[in-house]
Amino acid sequence: MASLPLAVLLAATIAVLGWRFAALTAGGAITAAAVGTAVLWGTGWAGGVALLSFFLSSSLVSSITEHATPAWVDARGNRRDAVQVLANGGIALLGGLWARHDPSGGLAMVTGSLAAAAADTWATSLGSLSRKPPRLIHTGRPVSPGTSGGVSLPGTLGGLAGAVLVAGSTGWMARSLDLVWLATAVGFAGMMADSLLGATLQGRFRCARCAQPSERHRHRCGARTELVGGVPWIGNDAVNLIATALAGLAGWLGLSWLVAG
Repeated sequence: MASLPLAVLLAATIAVLGWRFAALTAGGAITAAAVGTAVLWGTGWAGGVALLSFFLSSSLVSSITEHATPAWVDARGNRRDAVQVLANGGIALLGGLWARHDPSGGLAMVTGSLAAAAADTWATSLGSLSRKPPRLIHTGRPVSPGTSGGVSLPGTLGGLAGAVLVAGSTGWMARSLDLVWLATAVGFAGMMADSLLGATLQGRFRCARCAQPSERHRHRCGARTELVGGVPWIGNDAVNLIATALAGLAGWLGLSWLVAG
C-alpha cells in the first residue's frame, strides 16, 4: 500500500498530465485523481499498474481509431469527463477502499473492473476498423457500425487483448498468476455483458428531424430524439458502470473462491 500523501501526489500528477495532453477534461482530471488516490492508497503499485495500463492503452487506441467513428454517432470526443471516469473507474475506486480491509480481494476487484473497462474500450475502437458490419450480440442480425450491442471479430479479439494487458501487467506486478487468468476471464466477460446490456437495456433513439440513430435525448443536429428501444434513462455510461461492477464483483468472488479452495 502507498501512503495517503504519496497516493494523492502521484494520482494528482497523472491526472494533470492527462488533462494537459487532452485525455481528460478538467472535471475528468479531478475525478481521476480521486480514483487514482483510492486505488494507490488501497492496493499500492499493483493497483496503480492496473489503472495506468487501462488509462494509457485506452486513450491510445481511442485516439488512433477516432477517424473510423461513424458520422452518425454522437461522439463526446476522446477527452473523458467526470461521468465517464466514474463509469469506468468508479468500481476501482471502491475496490481501492475495500483493499484497506481485504488487500487481495480489493486488488481483484480493481483489476477485474479495469480489465472489463479496457476490454470494452479496445473492442469499440478496434471494432470500428472491421470491414464487415457488426452483428447484434443476442440475435446475430447485422447492424450499422457504432450500434450499441454490435460485435465483430476484430472488436472481440481487441477486447480480449485489452483485458489481457490489464490483467497481465497487474498480475506480474502482484506476482500472482491466479490474478492474471481470473482478471482476464472476468474482464472479457464484463465486455460481453456490456455488449448485451447495450443491445437490450440501453436507450436507443432516433432524431425526429434527420431520422438518424442516436444514443442521446438530443441529437448533435440540435433536434430532440424519439425513443425507439431500451430504457430511456439507461445510457452508455450506466451500461459501462453496470458491466464494470459485475466484473469487479466476479473478480472479488472468484479470488475468494480460489483462496477458500
